This record gives sequence, C-alpha cells and structure tokens, in this order.
Amino acid sequence: MTPPAPLHLAVALDGAGWHPAAWREAPGAARALFTARYWAGLVTEAERGLLDFVTIEDAFGPQSSLPDGFDDRTDQVRGRFDAVLLAARVAPLTHRIGLVPTATTTHTEPFHVAIGIATLDHVSGGRAGWRPQISVRSAEARHFGRRTIPPLDPAAGSVSAHPHVQDLFEEAADAVEVARRLWDSWEDDAEIRDVATGRFIDRDKLHYVDFSGRFFSVKGPSITPRSPQGQPVVAALAHQRLPYEFAAANADVVFVTPHSAGHARDIVAEIRELSPDIKIFADLLVFLGDDAARRKARLDEQDGAELTSDAAIFTGHVRELADLLLQWRRAGIQGFRLRPGALPYDLSQITSGLTAELRARSAFRSTYEAGTLRGLLGLPRPANRYAEAR
Repeated sequence: MTPPAPLHLAVALDGAGWHPAAWREAPGAARALFTARYWAGLVTEAERGLLDFVTIEDAFGPQSSLPDGFDDRTDQVRGRFDAVLLAARVAPLTHRIGLVPTATTTHTEPFHVAIGIATLDHVSGGRAGWRPQISVRSAEARHFGRRTIPPLDPAAGSVSAHPHVQDLFEEAADAVEVARRLWDSWEDDAEIRDVATGRFIDRDKLHYVDFSGRFFSVKGPSITPRSPQGQPVVAALAHQRLPYEFAAANADVVFVTPHSAGHARDIVAEIRELSPDIKIFADLLVFLGDDAARRKARLDEQDGAELTSDAAIFTGHVRELADLLLQWRRAGIQGFRLRPGALPYDLSQITSGLTAELRARSAFRSTYEAGTLRGLLGLPRPANRYAEAR
C-alpha cells in the first residue's frame, strides 16, 4: 500500500494573533506590530519550522466587530500594513518558505495586482502566491467613490446570499484571469540581453493579452517579465458553494473551514466534483500548549466575549492537534492553514512542537524539498499560453 502523502502546513498571520485580545498578552509584540522586524520574525520562525507558506491578511477597512462599517472599540487591534508590500519586504530575509499576501479584487485594478505579485515572485526567487479576496462592505466602497455597494443585511443570512455578491465573485474571476494572462504576456526567453548585438528584448515574445470582459478591458502586455514560477500560486478562502466554484475555476489552492472529520469529507467531495486537481487545505484557529484552555479563557474574559470564528477552534496539546490533522487527512484534506490564536506563542508551538510531532509520525517533511512554492505544493510550472499558441 502506498503511504499517505505528507501533510502541507501553512500559517495565517494577522496582527497579534487571531484572538482580538491577543495583543494584551504580549506587550512587546503589540508595540512592534507596525515594524518590519516583527513581521520578519514571524515569517522566519515559520520557515524555521519548514512550513510551506504563510498568508498575510489584508482589507480595505480597519478591523471591525460589525459586519459592515467601523465600530467604536478601542481595545482591539486596528490597522494593518499592505500585505503585498509587506511580503516583498520580508522576502529577501527568507529562503524557502512561500509568501501569499491577500490582495482585494474589488476596487483594485488587476494590472496593478498582477505586476505586484509577479514582482514578489522575482524578488523571492519563485515563492510568491496571491489570495484574491472580494470586498463586500459598503464602508470600504466609500473609500474609492467609484461604485456603490449595498450595506450587508444580517437578516439575509450568509454573505453569499446577498444578490450583489455573485457579481463580486464574477469580477474576481475576471481579475484572476487578467492576472494570469499578464503573467504569461512575456515568454520565458523574451529577454535577450545581448550586448554585442544591442538587443535586450525579443519583441515577438511579448504579447498583448487583449482581455475584454464585463468588468475590465486590459490590453497588456505586463511591464514585468515572466516570473520564476511562470504563474504564482493562487489561493482562495471558501466557505460554501459560490466561493467553492470560484476557487475551483480560478485557484490552485482552496482554504475551507470544516468543523469535523465528517464535515471535511463532505466538503472534499463537493469540491472534487468541481475540480479534481485543486489542493484542499483546512483552516483551524489554534491555541496550543498545556495551558491552552486557560490562556484562551483569559483572552475571552479580557475581550468581554467568547471567541467565535468561521473556522473550527482547537484548544489543546500539539499531540491532540496532530491526531486531529491526521484524522482529517483521511477525509481528503491535503494540508492545513493554521491561524495562531496569539502571536508569537502559538506560532512557536506550531513550528517546534507540532511539526516535530507530525515528523515523528512520518507525516511532515524534515527538510525543504524544493525552492519554489509550486515545487513545495507539488504543482507543475505552467507552460506559457502565448508561446504555445505561437
């Protein structure tokens, strides 16, 4: 019998951690939150643990406890760095770990996103990804003044139930398609750089993308040469059918949010009907260590409410978490994106304790086996569509 494939592990970095009171547990981290040193330390720690990649959260509005609009709370972290710029800043300080910033498709020109992610792939030596995200909040639309998005109605149920959200996902799909075409608009050998003949570029190997759709009209080509991976990795967070369909059609990796092994099995079956090839990661918000339950209870008390999340919340020892991950692997989950409840403590529990526990069970790598993010994930380097056509 073929042994199961080793697990892929990633961490989702956001502020001082995914608990809104986490900043109060680590005053030093809270003071350093808006410094490059803080973020570099987190990413290098993740690399020390041999994780596949980190994701970096982003949005067009300050964090809020409200579904739409800004709250008046002053006891939670508010504000963040631009995720793509931050990833580019820490890229030269790391060597093997993938960097997957969030960049919103709503209100953003796909040309700008495409060249930003391609630049990140160049400066990281082929370790870039992109998590496209829609913006459903009317408050964020008012930052730009170019369109009106209706306020979210809590009575309408899930976000996907709002009529305008379908349009936002269709726009996001077009944005990803534009980016992918722009990433291919330079063939791999378009740069000649021949001093003797005075030819820097082969103009026949630059291509107009000529995209014309409902939301965008983009001529191309990109200003950035084709990057080391050819196509940086695209990853999407999805909770239900509409975002599942978006991820299956447009992404290489999907982050899902099961709450049990049975739920994970059902989600995997649904996504596999849409795509046989996409990598399926499960999100978990984790508090780790012998005192994990006590730490979480203390944070809940400081915040004035018990923590809730779209993802399942795990509290316990790394041995117990390893048991759960392997159980969900049997349900078809190929990797996990762990959200540390409090930084840097829960991150170090992942990189030191959890990875060692999984390695002891032959379920995680002992060394990086590839130099690109696609290589780590077992994804092939795509051929250039324009070179093939030519």
